[in-house]
Amino acid sequence: MLVVGIETSCDETSVALVRNKTVILSNIVCSQVEWHRIFGGVVPEIASRKHVELILPALDAAFADAGLSLQTVDAIAVTCGPGLIGSLVVGAAVAKAICMACRIPIIPVNHLEGHLFSAFLADDT
Repeated sequence: MLVVGIETSCDETSVALVRNKTVILSNIVCSQVEWHRIFGGVVPEIASRKHVELILPALDAAFADAGLSLQTVDAIAVTCGPGLIGSLVVGAAVAKAICMACRIPIIPVNHLEGHLFSAFLADDT
């Protein structure tokens, strides 16, 4: 099973392709640090606008890195919260659009649970 993971809960746009729950085929992280630095922290409106700019190139890069195409995807997992509402909307909208177009399921992921369960991706577990 091939799953695309989309994470846009705050100020980094991340896309990963994962096969069979544990094999990470690609992991793209687009940082927004430079755009927020001058403000001394994350500005929610800037974060969501940057996600709009970065999400499709991040998806393209993830597929290119893995040598795969969208037609091979079985599902899309996307952060549904908690997080900055504008940032979450961008990731969810892109995920929903792809899922509807490709007729594949969407998997909502709680951001905090994602951190907890990431420990099970380690080789020795």
